[in-house]
Amino acid sequence: MSIKTKYEILAAELEQQGIDIEAVRTTLKSQKIETPSWGYANSGTRFKAFPWPGAAVTTHEKLDDAAMVHKMTGIAPSVALHIPWDKPEDGDYTAMREYAEGQGIILGAINPNVFQDDVYRLGALGNPDPAIQEMALDHILECCEIMTKTHSDILSLWFADGTNYAGQDSLRLRKHRFEQGLRATYAHLPAHSRMLIEYKLFEPAFYSTDLPDWGTSYAFSLKLGDQAQVLVDLGHHAQGVNIEQIVTFLIDEGKLGGFHFNNRKYADDDLIVGTVNPFELFLIYNEIVDAMQCGEEPAQTTAQNIAYMIDQSHAIEGKLAPMIVSVLNCQEAYAKALLVPRKKLATARAEGDVMGAHLILAETFRIDVRPLLAVIREEMGVPVDPIAAYWASGYEEKIRNKRGIAATSGGYQ
Repeated sequence: MSIKTKYEILAAELEQQGIDIEAVRTTLKSQKIETPSWGYANSGTRFKAFPWPGAAVTTHEKLDDAAMVHKMTGIAPSVALHIPWDKPEDGDYTAMREYAEGQGIILGAINPNVFQDDVYRLGALGNPDPAIQEMALDHILECCEIMTKTHSDILSLWFADGTNYAGQDSLRLRKHRFEQGLRATYAHLPAHSRMLIEYKLFEPAFYSTDLPDWGTSYAFSLKLGDQAQVLVDLGHHAQGVNIEQIVTFLIDEGKLGGFHFNNRKYADDDLIVGTVNPFELFLIYNEIVDAMQCGEEPAQTTAQNIAYMIDQSHAIEGKLAPMIVSVLNCQEAYAKALLVPRKKLATARAEGDVMGAHLILAETFRIDVRPLLAVIREEMGVPVDPIAAYWASGYEEKIRNKRGIAATSGGYQ
């Protein structure tokens, strides 16, 4: 049976359930997933970074790789930068932006690095030393200036700040220092941009983390204003946390700014999106689509302006192919979420039909959306099978021969 025939059968079945398949196709074609520059470089665990033949070192190489992922998928048009990892030697960010645009992509979120230098051993904005606090703030404000040159509208903030031992520092004063630093950053944001505040339960700090959970980031964003929102990294929670409930709360409050998509089994594993728990990824997208289609303001507007970004550490599986898989898994989860029969689901909920409501979601998750995605890709002019097309393109062999095995990471280890 041909893909077109499979699609026609699927479309007929969905239309019988009240799904507007044309609207679904239009929505999927507008999907955007941002890939990270550092995902194309060598990276690893605290114990070892395994070099990968052809892994990018320079920012231009990372942009080339990001452009290839977009060429294969059609829905990855931007790449996030990490400063100073992606700082051009000549300081010309305008030239970097123009190079990216020449490759068919744009520059996305700017991510300051205030965790890698030796001076940040006791933290950045939370550091007890005012001089180090100022150093960290100066770098973040520099990134605000970079945003104007790269035409970026997202400042993505993650901090490694915290303590390892009880009594090491005043938790209350660390909170005050963070509030002061975030307020100064907010005051320097470019117009029409957003500041996304990420959080993490633990690591590298183990006794306390200055931004440990979504509630802390939410509280700071409320104090700062409308341009401040929360960034949800899927690996930054305790085991068993209901991430989709967090997503729903933040959307409903107008405070979900974006995601760092990855997957985990134990802690912040930074694995390929959707590989460990694809049902969770579907449920997250389901809550987003529900807010888009059924929510009231500010939920609808918030859901339509989420920044979807991938943040992974490809330690043993290669670079571009895993990134393509992540993008495709996001596309599949979104497609399935768009196929949920929401009126039917609402009726089951209103009638207290517990099993019926659950099975509506479970059965939608089981739908084979590959024929639908194949038709969409064909219409968009991208490969129907992006992974097969990537391996057939010769790009992997080309970069392996040209770049070899890098002696440096070009990103974090």
